Amino acid sequence: MNDFSLTGNTTVDQEDVKRHSKHMKVWWDPKGKMGALHSFNMLRVPLVRDGLVSEPEKEKTLTPLADKTILDVGCGGGILSEALARIGGVVTGVDASEELIECAKRHSDLDEKIAHNKPAYFCSTIEHHAEEHPNRYDAVVASEIIEHVADKELFVRACVTCLKPGGRIFVTTPNRSLWTRVLGIYVSEYVLGTLPKGTHQYRKLTTPNEVSFLLERNRCQVESVRGVMFYPFFDKWSWVNSTKLMFAMQAIKLEPELK
Repeated sequence: MNDFSLTGNTTVDQEDVKRHSKHMKVWWDPKGKMGALHSFNMLRVPLVRDGLVSEPEKEKTLTPLADKTILDVGCGGGILSEALARIGGVVTGVDASEELIECAKRHSDLDEKIAHNKPAYFCSTIEHHAEEHPNRYDAVVASEIIEHVADKELFVRACVTCLKPGGRIFVTTPNRSLWTRVLGIYVSEYVLGTLPKGTHQYRKLTTPNEVSFLLERNRCQVESVRGVMFYPFFDKWSWVNSTKLMFAMQAIKLEPELK
C-alpha cells in the first residue's frame, strides 16, 4: 500500500496553480484564452471512450461510458469532466486550485445534460486523493497536467494507485522538443496568443519515453502512443504520425503479481 503522506514531496507547483487560477472568469469561453482546451475535446473524449468501450457497445447508446468511473486529474474548470459526464461517465475531478474547482462546480449546475450525472469535484492533490481512494477508478485521465506538476514520478505513481487493476490511464501533454519550444510555446503563447503567456515552461515538459518509463515502473503496459497537432487558425486538433509536438498515451494497469 502506498503511504503518500510519508513521501515529503508534493506534485503541486503553487506558482503554476496561481497562474491558471487567474483565468477562472474566462475558463468557459470557447472563443477566449482557454478556447484550445474546448476544441481539444474533439480528440480527448473519443480517446477515452474508445479506450474503455468496445466498438459494438459504443454504437448502441448515446451514453457509452455509463457506469464507468473516471478520475480527471487537474480538471481545472471542468471542460473535459463535463464532456465525459455527458456520455455517461461517472466522473470525479480533482484540482489543486480552489478557484477552478469552484468554477467547475458552478458551471456543472448550468448544464442540463448532466443534471442527473454531475461530476464530483474536489480541491485536492492527486497524491492525497490516491491515499484515500486506491484501486477505485476504471480510468484516470491526465490531460494537459503532467507538464505542470512539481514531481512527475510521484504524480504517475499516485495516478496509477487510483486505478483498478485492468483500468486504463490516458495522458496528453506537449513533448519536450525543439518543435514545442518554437511552435508550442513561443509562437502559440507570444506571437499568436492562442494560449496565455507563461502557460508552459519548457524545462517542465516531458517526452513519450519518460512517461512510458514511469508508467512501466508502476506496473502499467503502454498500449498506444499517438501524435497530436493543433491548427490555431482553424481551431482544430487532429491525430498525426509525429509525436514531436504533442502526444497522447494510453496504458493499462496490470494485475498484481502473485506471491
